[in-house]
Amino acid sequence: MPVALVTGASRGLGLALAGGLADHGWSLVVDARSEEPLRDAAAEHGARVGSAGEVVALAGSVTDPDHRAALVRAARDLGGLDLLVNNAGTLGPSPLPAMEKLGLAAYREILEVGVVAPLALTQLALAEFRGRQGAIVNITSDAAVEAYAGWGGYGSAKAAFEQWSSVLAVELSEAREDVRVWWVDPGDLRTQMHQDAFPGEDISDRPLPHTVVPAFLRLIGERRPSGRYRAADLLSEVPA
Repeated sequence: MPVALVTGASRGLGLALAGGLADHGWSLVVDARSEEPLRDAAAEHGARVGSAGEVVALAGSVTDPDHRAALVRAARDLGGLDLLVNNAGTLGPSPLPAMEKLGLAAYREILEVGVVAPLALTQLALAEFRGRQGAIVNITSDAAVEAYAGWGGYGSAKAAFEQWSSVLAVELSEAREDVRVWWVDPGDLRTQMHQDAFPGEDISDRPLPHTVVPAFLRLIGERRPSGRYRAADLLSEVPA
């Protein structure tokens, strides 16, 4: 079975994506910072992956080098890494502060979790992809390309995330490495992170995370060219 490593997989989009991959025959390595929610998520994924697959759950922070190495080792033990989903991230302070009030320590954490750590994990994954058709899915946001008041910290982190994704895709293409790099905007979803961005507001009009999973499965299954994708566009395409 192919093996996927999904970060931030205990809730929200990460939970939904890991479950969708399990349903489609993937073994999983999943992580999250909190052990109890991750344990519950792993039990759900294990029930969906079936008897032929396996689920390994490791709690920890993607900012920890030892934790990142453990995640990749676990994927190797399952047969070798085929897909990395860099989903883990942090919104920063809630309510979202204006740039002039964004604390620098908080901003450093946003960048460390959302830009530096996924690059470090990607570098480890690329070593595992040698000789096989690997793929990387980086979860981005429209905040990377649009200017929304209060979203400067998170949005600028996603912009940097997108830029190194784009450069990496070019470098892999020039090196003729058969590895895909996709950075995907899932759209506004009904998640805890989105609720934290709008404290006290009703976000029940946003779709639930599982509704966009088919877009990701299509992207992965069809092995589209490296690049930026919007889940809404993938969902709107008429199947061939």
